[in-house]
Amino acid sequence: MKDSKLGTNTICTHVGEIKDEQFKGAVSPIYMSTSYEFLDVDLKRYPRYFNTPNQTHLAQKIAALEHTEAALIFSSGMAALSHMFLAFLKSGDHIVLQNTIYGGTLNFVKEEFSKLNIQYTFTDGYEVKDFKNAIQPNTKLIHIETPSNPLLTVTDIKGVASLAKKHNILTSIDNTFASPINQTPMDFGVDIVMHSATKYLGGHSDISAGAIASSQKHIDTIWNTSKNFGGNLSDQTVWLLERSMKTLGLRVKAQTKNALKMAKWLNKQSFVDKVYYPGLKTHPQYKLAKSQMKGFGAMLSFELTKEFESLDFQKKLKLIKSSMSLAGVESTLLSPALTSHSLLTEAERKKTGISDRLIRFSVGIEDIADLKQDILQAVTSK
Repeated sequence: MKDSKLGTNTICTHVGEIKDEQFKGAVSPIYMSTSYEFLDVDLKRYPRYFNTPNQTHLAQKIAALEHTEAALIFSSGMAALSHMFLAFLKSGDHIVLQNTIYGGTLNFVKEEFSKLNIQYTFTDGYEVKDFKNAIQPNTKLIHIETPSNPLLTVTDIKGVASLAKKHNILTSIDNTFASPINQTPMDFGVDIVMHSATKYLGGHSDISAGAIASSQKHIDTIWNTSKNFGGNLSDQTVWLLERSMKTLGLRVKAQTKNALKMAKWLNKQSFVDKVYYPGLKTHPQYKLAKSQMKGFGAMLSFELTKEFESLDFQKKLKLIKSSMSLAGVESTLLSPALTSHSLLTEAERKKTGISDRLIRFSVGIEDIADLKQDILQAVTSK
């Protein structure tokens, strides 16, 4: 049976697994070797070439989930992102980036592109017209992130992809927040999909990894650059990631269900000024999100009212962890101004709508009543 005909949970469980022909084990064996035979073999394997057995098989699972021909596994999300950019951009080229974007991406662009004479423009907004206005004659790539980190803005994937194709420009998307369970951008015309696999693909807060999925042609281009930078992932971690992805569909659906309930509840609380979640009908892009997402995701953000201090609130939580990352099965939250977007200046944060009272909330799989109770005790305790 072809991968495209299988259900999501079946893909998560079975596609990309390595058959244990010797001992008939139920899970994929780990191939830890860094040295492989090169005589009389069809494929000359070498870890830095992204083609060890565990790497190539896991790539098949990710490609199947993202509806692409091929994929590559990296040591982090930023490794995936930077290799992707450097594979398609050279001196004198121009890239258009969405203005509501991950702080690490923004910082990479600002710090590294000037050294390489790569020009860039951040859009004024995230409507299709904003991307159109930013295109220049030397634009080679448009990069979007939807839903965005941390304000959960939603960008019209099909609209941006169609615009780019009219101008013979490639498109890439950071699909980390949605995961392939809630969104498959390739179905809307995007050329390249990337992930911080540290997040939902890993899902247990114990793996650092990245991934890119695309056509075989684009993956070959990225591979040709990436083999020179050494951003491959160790096979032990590749095995752990493949193991974790078996439950990806179950985890993300449970987290997404919890997130919608928490967003609706927080939206009614007197200690909250605003909730950012595309699954709320009050969200400005609710209809757009519904048209391109299978679920609204497990990430949300909210702003506390002025009488509450963000760090004090976080310190009083007993169940929900204050944590630098996101997307684990446990609920976590943080202050973007002090973490993911701390590399931005105060003026840059203000311009993008990131206040000091903003809390980014990664909703886990706990019982919803316990999450609510933890937040209530944090805002009422002295």
